[in-house]
Amino acid sequence: MIQAAAFAAWLGAAVIVLADGRRGLALGLALTTIAFTVLAWAGGEHLAAAALLVGGVVAAIQRSRTGPDVWGLMPPGSTPRLVLSIAGGLLALWVATSVITGPGAELRFAALSVLGLMGARILTGSEHAGALLTALVALALSVAMASGLADAGPGPAPYIAAALIALGVSVIRVAEPNAA
Repeated sequence: MIQAAAFAAWLGAAVIVLADGRRGLALGLALTTIAFTVLAWAGGEHLAAAALLVGGVVAAIQRSRTGPDVWGLMPPGSTPRLVLSIAGGLLALWVATSVITGPGAELRFAALSVLGLMGARILTGSEHAGALLTALVALALSVAMASGLADAGPGPAPYIAAALIALGVSVIRVAEPNAA
């Protein structure tokens, strides 16, 4: 189950990287949120899991209501994004399982893959502000998950902060370019 959640986190991040429409972005954010919620719950952080779920689901619902009403998956010219998604996932898998040893490889893979892909999505830019805002929410959630890699455990504070960021970003309204 934990391995499936880690894969779902990468898959959600890959969908965010590959999508430009609101449906695709909302689906990617929902997948990432659910995966991180399962990983936090499995780690015994029940309050953290609840915070991630609330923040991520609200942000995904808001994303599904604003922006171009299309899936926008794999628009023309998205081959580099597909290569980035696959290569980023493979690199994160290699680092999580071979370079860094110890328990928690699934959490390392999920956090690393989402961090890397969302950072790339933000840095490559987009003509759709919704894609950048969605990537920011997923980035905040993945930073909270990465804080759970510490031996001492950070408690619920980073997860609650990530949920608040997700809620704050979800209320931002931006003007989308008109397609004419």
